[in-house]
Amino acid sequence: MKKFSKVLALVLALSLALALGACSGNGGGQGASPTPAGGNDTPTSQAPAESQPPAESQAPSGGDGSILAADGTFEIAMITDKGDINDKSFNQGTWEGIKSYCSTNGKTCKYYKPASADTNAYVTSIEQAINDGAKVVVTPGFLFEEPIYIVQDAHPDVKFVLIDGNPHDASYADYKTASNTVGILFAEEQVGYLAGYAAVKDGYTKLGFLGGQAVPAVVRYGYGFVQGADAAAQELGVDVEMKYFYTGGFEATPEAQAMAAGWYSSGTEVIFACGGSVGNSAMAAAEANNGKVIGVDVDQSSESATVISSAMKGLASSVEQMLDSYYNDSFSVGGQNLTLGAAENAVSLPMDTSKWTSFSQADYDALFGKLADGSITLKKDTDADDPTGLGAAKVTVDYVVE
Repeated sequence: MKKFSKVLALVLALSLALALGACSGNGGGQGASPTPAGGNDTPTSQAPAESQPPAESQAPSGGDGSILAADGTFEIAMITDKGDINDKSFNQGTWEGIKSYCSTNGKTCKYYKPASADTNAYVTSIEQAINDGAKVVVTPGFLFEEPIYIVQDAHPDVKFVLIDGNPHDASYADYKTASNTVGILFAEEQVGYLAGYAAVKDGYTKLGFLGGQAVPAVVRYGYGFVQGADAAAQELGVDVEMKYFYTGGFEATPEAQAMAAGWYSSGTEVIFACGGSVGNSAMAAAEANNGKVIGVDVDQSSESATVISSAMKGLASSVEQMLDSYYNDSFSVGGQNLTLGAAENAVSLPMDTSKWTSFSQADYDALFGKLADGSITLKKDTDADDPTGLGAAKVTVDYVVE
């Protein structure tokens, strides 16, 4: 492994290249037919939404959390992205929002895990869910942008909720969000900023960013983290060192754990673990090396005593809002690409469970308010090709390349 100590401008430029590489890697061979996570007894058709049985006639299927009607049918399907339904992060946060909505409103749902993480396998899973009766399909993850572009016009009676993306063709030449689709992005750079600022304000000056695959959402988290750390460092007049790396996936691996352990051994105090189950690798390393972790997507404080806070986005609440629009508002969100951030209360740090010692609730409220009203504006993934003016005067980033 070799390392390069670079200024933030180089970090952003290199990271953009990785993100673009990830963007171009959505295609692939035809995946094998996926297995529906709720079992194989789902019929190929079902009654319209208004004829669904009430909540008391529903029964969980299998133990995977699916909520089916008494006759085994369902209306809402989720297709998992790379990673697992129990990743304590992106997939799980989205699925829990679906389950919460169904439990509260007497609706039914099931999730599907594709055979592989490529466009054809995703389309296969979506088509199977529709054939099994899905009226609404929720897809969490940037890698679903092309699959949703492919299926949305072919199934005009089905509603599609795309989290972390906007539909486009394989060449990125044509972006189209049909009237039966809504695309939702989050301002991850804002909550990354909150996490970086809080960490430095709390006295940590040796930080790490351990990202998963360099998709835009992960890149935005990282860029915000660097900018937040720099803002606090300038206020306090301290210098900050940061190690920065993308693992290329969202799985917990021995390699990711070994890298995190090496960082802790060399002096890193806190790692922002931003990549699904990659966080589990960072937490295991932190537990063995007296390190600290900042979680991602959902409140991960229950996962490890090493988690001092989490950079959260409103996955569950946003999905519930989209489902409510379908059932009660004629899907008025259809055809829109939404970006949700501090102004919509869609990103946050869980201050009730955070373990900050110096960064106070008053500090958080003041900083959050500036993000919400636009007083603080940040660079993100789309600005990486023009890194000038990012102002990382007090953060030296060590971009690690294998």
